[in-house]
Amino acid sequence: MLPQEIIRRKRDGEILSTEEILFFSKGIGDGSISEGQIAAFAMAVYFKGMTLDERVTLTEGMRDSGEVLEWRGLDGPVIDKHSTGGVGDNVSLMLGPLVAACGGYVPMISGRGLGHTGGTLDKLDSIPGYETMPSNPLFREVVQGCGVAIIGQTGDLAPADKRFYATRDITATVESLDLITASILSKKLAAGLDALVMDVKTGSGAFMKEYADARALAKSIVGVANGAGVKTSALVTDMNEPLAGSAGNALEVLDAVTFLRGEGDRSRLETVVMSLSAELLVLGGLAENRDEAKRNLKSALDTGKAAEAFGRMVTGLGGPSDFMERPMEYLPVAELQAEVATETGGWVSRIDTRELGVAVLELGGGRRRAEDGIDYSVGISDVVELGQHLEKGDALCRVHAKTEDDLARARKRISDAISLSTDQAAGQPVVYEKVGADDV
Repeated sequence: MLPQEIIRRKRDGEILSTEEILFFSKGIGDGSISEGQIAAFAMAVYFKGMTLDERVTLTEGMRDSGEVLEWRGLDGPVIDKHSTGGVGDNVSLMLGPLVAACGGYVPMISGRGLGHTGGTLDKLDSIPGYETMPSNPLFREVVQGCGVAIIGQTGDLAPADKRFYATRDITATVESLDLITASILSKKLAAGLDALVMDVKTGSGAFMKEYADARALAKSIVGVANGAGVKTSALVTDMNEPLAGSAGNALEVLDAVTFLRGEGDRSRLETVVMSLSAELLVLGGLAENRDEAKRNLKSALDTGKAAEAFGRMVTGLGGPSDFMERPMEYLPVAELQAEVATETGGWVSRIDTRELGVAVLELGGGRRRAEDGIDYSVGISDVVELGQHLEKGDALCRVHAKTEDDLARARKRISDAISLSTDQAAGQPVVYEKVGADDV
């Protein structure tokens, strides 16, 4: 086959055959397809789109470009969750241990921060000794031993996606719904999953700000994953305010530890964690329905089994053995801390969540370029919630910074991002809807 003929056919809006897509996917992975041809193919797909069958085939081809993990001999389902990302979205840190404590096995392949959104791996890197890129044998050992391991994508998993994404990133084709779907799922399916739940964010802090776009992505992912043989559903959830009370790597880890120890009080965070976890238990056959699943999850939290699973994962991947008991002895702490006070009283009526994410990025908690380092200690904590009433002088949040200049910039950006009103607004739902296989 000729790559240029496949590109031409897609450019002209034709439907590609299974053989053509698999040929092109294989070529991306093994280097026989050039970067220019990848760019041309990506642009053709961007403008002409793909059918559901084409998306399934592209995803499977990219999945099969490297190693596909197998999990023989486990006494429970292999299940996982993926999020499109947001600000204060530390759900994975709690969901993995919770599901593991209920009998699931969670080999979670996660990513680093992208733009204004935080990355699960960056958060875990704030724990001394934690190995986010372990060998495959160690990865398997930890998953089998404690039920959960959260790590990064190795070079052996879906190498076609790494190369494809790098080209899309510099050719203005990242936003293609078809290619986003294939990129997300090729990595997840390479982990050898039985079931997957997708958390698609919408709102001011999400990549998919418009609800219609988030729902379209949810339907695409559910359709393709089920088409590829993995039981999958998606929840469309709100990102018009930070999910956790903190944003920043070490701060979000501490927030997760607090939650797992039963000390959390952020109801929206708990709703998303429990809803996604319950969906996974049902998909994986570990509960008959969501009510039973939520009872099991609450028991795992109340008895300390979920906290124990997180602690064992941290230790298994090289972190401190007493991390859950003494997290502040290990997590980095910023040199400066100060509150951002409101100049008026009223009800919190608007939060530009993306701007809060940018504030954390400017503090040093994220990357402007791929090669940049990260200050794991910086960020914001104790962030107010929509609908909360404040008196003049009350804190909008607390800033954790390295320098006075960083602190001043963050204060200004945060003050501009949060608005108060004399009227109390109705609260936003945190879970908008579920998209299942029957909805595609």
